[in-house]
Amino acid sequence: MTLPEYDLRLCLVTDENMYRDEDHLARIVSCAVDGGVTMVQLREKQADRTSMIRKGLLLKEILRARNVPLIINDHVDVALEVNAAGVHLGQSDMPVLQARRLLGDRSIIGLSVETKEHALVSNSLPVDYIGLSPVFSTTTKKDIAAPLGLEGVREITGLCRHSAMAIGGIDLQNAAEVIHAGANGVAVVSYLMQAPDVSAAARSMKDEIEKARKSSYHSR
Repeated sequence: MTLPEYDLRLCLVTDENMYRDEDHLARIVSCAVDGGVTMVQLREKQADRTSMIRKGLLLKEILRARNVPLIINDHVDVALEVNAAGVHLGQSDMPVLQARRLLGDRSIIGLSVETKEHALVSNSLPVDYIGLSPVFSTTTKKDIAAPLGLEGVREITGLCRHSAMAIGGIDLQNAAEVIHAGANGVAVVSYLMQAPDVSAAARSMKDEIEKARKSSYHSR
């Protein structure tokens, strides 16, 4: 399978409650990528399809020149419409096998994993990475499982054959611990979306991740 270039080290996940309008969203994303974000996930829980497509096209244009992939959360139809690099699916979203049939082999598919059982099932699925969720308690996602904690990250990454990106309550103070526990990268929402200086925040987080990965002998 030949995939687009992608890097799980630092993913910005958007939240429609943390920006004023589409211009503000575009500025946040641009600054985040300038600071070192390696992937952007458009996550809009309340937006309609038309709005998501418009925002997806906006972000794709920003990211194209920087060679940073755009991932659409949940909505395979929107990913197809904007020709995004891929999708991130939750456990209650479209089944992975159906999504893979629709998207083809050249799209990235991520899958949220909240338990050991999810991780074991994912081993037989055609996904490119798993999203460990949530690692710590968070207010940016509702109706989610209990936090995995660092021990949960260690356990699941030991069971799963896929690369792992961790999300949920991750910030500059705990990102290195998450990498040391076995994650290949982290996804963040409020740490970047609400940062006074988004570029500086991304740069600091990227530096922490790089140091932790080097000492943990991680690849990609």
